Amino acid sequence: MMRFTSLILLGCLAAACFPNQALASTDDVGAIIENFVTTHFPDAASHFWVVNETQWDGDEMVVDVAAIVTDRRQAEPTASRFLLLIVAGNLQGSQSIPLDAATECKQEQEV
Repeated sequence: MMRFTSLILLGCLAAACFPNQALASTDDVGAIIENFVTTHFPDAASHFWVVNETQWDGDEMVVDVAAIVTDRRQAEPTASRFLLLIVAGNLQGSQSIPLDAATECKQEQEV
């Protein structure tokens, strides 16, 4: 039993000394996307969004996001799709793309 307790304490100490950076950055990306959607659709009665795909390249991240928004004047929600460029934790650009597009987040190829 003492060995099991020591193992748990060692795991907690390791987690405290080496926090998981992926979890912290995921929270930041969620806040960035939420801010983008609420700013882009200020008259929405409700909304939700889904991340379709992401691509990381150093401190740059391209996020493929689908946003479903219910406007105050409409009963049916509308769907939109965006590519967001996030650099060093800040939204640097966005592009609206068709919902049925076969767009994939992948690295550019040099010619």
